[in-house]
Formats: sequence, C-alpha cells, structure tokens
Amino acid sequence: MHCKIKKGINIWSFPEQMNIVDCMRLAKEGGFQGIELALSMKGELGLTSSVEEILRLKQKADEIGIVINSLATGLYWQFSLTSNREDIRQKAKETVRRQLDIGALLGVDCILVCPGTVGVDFTPDEVVPDASEIEFFAGSEVIDYDVAYDRALSAFIELAPYAEEKKVMIGVENIWNKFLLSPLEMRDFIDKIGSPWVRVFFDVGNVVAFGYPEQWIRILGKRIAKVHFKDYRRDAKGLAGFVDLLAGDVDYVRVVDELVALDYDGWANAEMCPVYKCYSDQIVYNTSAAMDRILRIK
Repeated sequence: MHCKIKKGINIWSFPEQMNIVDCMRLAKEGGFQGIELALSMKGELGLTSSVEEILRLKQKADEIGIVINSLATGLYWQFSLTSNREDIRQKAKETVRRQLDIGALLGVDCILVCPGTVGVDFTPDEVVPDASEIEFFAGSEVIDYDVAYDRALSAFIELAPYAEEKKVMIGVENIWNKFLLSPLEMRDFIDKIGSPWVRVFFDVGNVVAFGYPEQWIRILGKRIAKVHFKDYRRDAKGLAGFVDLLAGDVDYVRVVDELVALDYDGWANAEMCPVYKCYSDQIVYNTSAAMDRILRIK
C-alpha cells in the first residue's frame, strides 16, 4: 500500500531556548516537510502577537521552504472548556477563536484544541513548556464527567461557525484528561457536533496506555484531520513512558496500514517532548530517520 502521509514535527520537540525561525531551519535541515507551531500566552507567537509579527513567521517559513501545517497550544491546561468556573470557560473559547485567527494568518488548515478535562494526574510543568505563565491549572479541578461532556459539546457547537468563517478546522485531541476515553465515544462526540470544521487531531501515543491506536484510526475514519506521532512504553507507566519513536509499544506497521486504508494524505507531526538533556537538537535527526522508516520513505 502506498503511503502519502506528509512528514512534520511539533515545535515542542526542539530545544526550549531556540527561537521559532531557527526551529524551522533545523526542521528543514533534519528532513521534515512541515512544522507545527504552538501558541503561548506571550513571546514570539503569543495571544497578543501582531498581524505583522505573525505574517513575518509565515514569510520566514516560505523562505526556508517548510510548511507551517498546524497550530497547537498548551493554554488549555489553564483555560479549560469544561471548567467549573464560567470565566475560565469563556476565556477558553476566546483562546480558540484567537488560535483560529492566528492559524488563518499562518495558513494552517487545522488547530489543536484540548476538549477540556474531567481530571488530570500531573502538574503543569510536566506538560506545558511555559508552565510559569499558568495562574490556574485545569488539573486543580475534578469535573463530573457528564457535565464536562455537555460543556465541551456546547462549546464546539458554538465555535464551529467561527472555524468555518476562518476556513481552519478545529482538531479535538485525545489527551490524558480522563475524558473521551474510547474511540466510540470520540466518534459519537464529533458526530454530535455535526460540523466538518470540528474533527479529530489524533495522537497515536496518547492512547497506548489504555487502548490500541490502530483501532482508534479505523473507528474514527475520515473524522481524523491530523495526526501526532509519538511512542509510549506501557511498562514505564505515567509520563515517563513516552519514548523515542519505535522504542515503545505503538505498532507503527498497523498504524500506517490503517491510515493508508483511509487514504489519509494529511500530516503526521512528531511530538517529541521532553527533548534530550544533552545535544537536544539530535532528537530532530533521530525522529526524522524513524519517521522515514515508519512512513516507508526509505
């Protein structure tokens, strides 16, 4: 079966101190076709970045010859769509709209959105590169599952028309949030929203602790807008289980077979965090070589 999947990498895979343009250059040098940027509270690409600053990044990507293919963010660990606090839920929706605005300027076709949480078992500095900016952490709340479901569903139904206006899809990511825990539930959640502008940003590695990614891909089907590649070793438990591609328990032969069977020709972005402690740029080259093997490029 022929694989048409495009090869990308998430910016969290790079040394934290490296600026965005240098990350794009390193990604290109490492053999990636595309890069997934991340929206922060402030900084080079922040909530208050000007149109000129955002377009400059797009121009630099064009000059380097790399595609900015999606826009992630860690802000939903602070601004959760399912929070018990109405002000937090409203801020979360404002963040989605701003992310869509910036995504449209960057030319991406999809943004990554965490649908909210029921609860989490880690601290902000374990999951957010700029955790020092967080004043309120979603993990400090436990939300009733049915309440979280209704809040998230309502939010995405409300946000879908804005995504359509901006011509940028919202990709709902499966994440360690004790919410939307099965492919059947994720499938039905997306179908209830009922918009082609709200689909799934499927993270292969995130389901290995409690399921099989190849089953998720088959069940979600064309609802998948974009894919994250990472690997996970079940025996390690917790966040320490995330390892280099091909070093964990993801059956990447079956994963790619299922994506090919769907005729998926979108992006697979490697999300490799935390980065190496020494020679941290090496993770980009190692990941590129592993993805070539996974995607049957070599």
